[in-house]
Amino acid sequence: MKLLKKGAEADVYLSSWNGKKAILKIRKEKTYRNSVLDKRIRKQRTIKESEIISQVKSFGISTPLIYFLDVSKCSILMQYIDGKLVRDMNEKAIQKSCFEIGKIVGVLHKNGIMHGDLTTSNFILTKKQLVLIDFGLASRTEKPDDHAIDLRLFKEILNSAHANILKKSWNNFLKGYSKSIGEKYCNKIIKLVAVIESRGRYATVV
Repeated sequence: MKLLKKGAEADVYLSSWNGKKAILKIRKEKTYRNSVLDKRIRKQRTIKESEIISQVKSFGISTPLIYFLDVSKCSILMQYIDGKLVRDMNEKAIQKSCFEIGKIVGVLHKNGIMHGDLTTSNFILTKKQLVLIDFGLASRTEKPDDHAIDLRLFKEILNSAHANILKKSWNNFLKGYSKSIGEKYCNKIIKLVAVIESRGRYATVV
């Protein structure tokens, strides 16, 4: 196995399944937690992640196939997605993709799912479609505040990683989001995003 990504919550490896490339995600032990509690938390989060990855397929969103779930090892073996990270595409392609990303996020929120880690590194463009990955921080919630946090994070990522095209990309994202979730709810979330941003500015001043 080859280590692809070392994260705070889990490590991601390039593995194989029946002769095909696969991705193995293993949740890491947290030594600062009680060992019994830690195992229970990691098990619950691993199960929830695999369930949400499978659930969102029913909404028409493309996600990796789950090959094998090992609850005892807190690991998920899933499909390797052959494509290009939106993060690594040229600026024009990123701007265009943001409309589709917005549509996908709108569908998630409409169905009560918060992704929790919306970045241009978690969308892969294949020959056919955009695939959403990494549901490690995803949760089931219909709270507008939670949905606003999703949007705020994506906007922050655009600002830090794609600052040159922030305005156009963000506008495209909101157009896609509104198309999926409706203009009324979209406007509500935009206002909540502004509230979150104002809190951040106030905290900085203080």
